[in-house]
Amino acid sequence: MIFIKHHTIYKSEEGKRRIQHYYESYLRLFDAEFDRIQVDTRFGQTHTLVTGPLNGKPLFILQGGNCINPMTLSWFTPLLTKYRIYAPDTIGHPGYSSESRISAKDESFALWVSDLMDHFNIKQSGFIGPSYGAGIILRLATYMPERIACSVLVAPSGLEIGSKLTMIKKILLPLILFNRTSSDNQLQNIADAMSHHSMDELDKQILGELFTSVKLEQNMPKQTEKNELLRFMSPTMVVVGEHDIFFPAKKIVERANEIIPNLASATTYGMGHFPSKQFLVEINKEIEQFLLTHY
Repeated sequence: MIFIKHHTIYKSEEGKRRIQHYYESYLRLFDAEFDRIQVDTRFGQTHTLVTGPLNGKPLFILQGGNCINPMTLSWFTPLLTKYRIYAPDTIGHPGYSSESRISAKDESFALWVSDLMDHFNIKQSGFIGPSYGAGIILRLATYMPERIACSVLVAPSGLEIGSKLTMIKKILLPLILFNRTSSDNQLQNIADAMSHHSMDELDKQILGELFTSVKLEQNMPKQTEKNELLRFMSPTMVVVGEHDIFFPAKKIVERANEIIPNLASATTYGMGHFPSKQFLVEINKEIEQFLLTHY
């Protein structure tokens, strides 16, 4: 049985308004036109950005957690003119989708994705997921692997996790101080830890607003077990950061090699959890080649 918790994820209506203002401002930075479609799913409405050629192969891009969809979608802009892109605001996360949070430990997110695919009459699709979005892909791979043609997992959750002590020192303690003082120095410390000193000013401002205005989702997607992926045979690409404080490269690559049956590649970059613009150029070239080969 599926249980849905109904509550607001925002600390105030004003905070929600500010987050959505950032969302709109970020969208205007794209050199692309988006259709904005509200899809009814069994868990609530899901706001979905759709762009790219009508005859392009479908490609779902699932956002990172506790951020706004356009922020992580912008990491993959070279793909927007080559594929038919479907980028949903993750339900229960900041954006325009329902604020009802669902479990990332069971089949709930797989059912959510399947509802979206059914709405757009897509039987099978390519998938890209950064961070929390990768964890959602792994839930789909567990319960409905036939719906994934191929997948790209970037700085993925759902495989392994970094040192809790390091995260407490470099993320949690500065976050507690930021919430008490609104100190830009503490926000900068968090941004530096998350991006290996490469986060741009806009993303840092949005990060601060998210910390201020959102009741953050604290539960990571389930760490995937090997037996959960026995039926998952789609080609998979993994991209990891040597300095990723949440999902460090060595642990992720070892785990991916151990449990993902058709791992096409696992590439390590000298980046943090948030890739720099320089690394994104290289990453997108690798993704484009992967998709040309396997999709």
